[in-house]
Amino acid sequence: MATTVTYSNDVTRIFQDVETLAAAQTLTAADSGKTYILSAAEGKTITLPALKSGVHFKFIIGAAFATSNWVVASAEGSNVQGVLIVNGASVDAADEDQINFVATAETVGDHIEINCDGTDWYVSGVGSQAGGITATT
Repeated sequence: MATTVTYSNDVTRIFQDVETLAAAQTLTAADSGKTYILSAAEGKTITLPALKSGVHFKFIIGAAFATSNWVVASAEGSNVQGVLIVNGASVDAADEDQINFVATAETVGDHIEINCDGTDWYVSGVGSQAGGITATT
């Protein structure tokens, strides 16, 4: 007589929440943890939510754009800190207002991650071409 053996997989599979953006967006703390693929013919502005400890996002260039920058802007301003590696060079972000993916210097796959401690946003990222990602006030 055959014996039936049942196997279960109790491991929960967790997938990243990924969203494609083609328009300007104002994020909320409830959007924390999402990865945004920036995909439009021209850049737009993404406004980060109010500072809140633990909030984090990732932004990736998903399509070349030609006429205007994709901008990731702090709602409060002057609180973006960190270091970006752009074309092998270090780009310092110190008390900046925004991070820019620069039109005509972008490369599909350029990306940043940004995390909040409740006081500041901390950014890290990689851009392929010189001037492809900048930090400005």
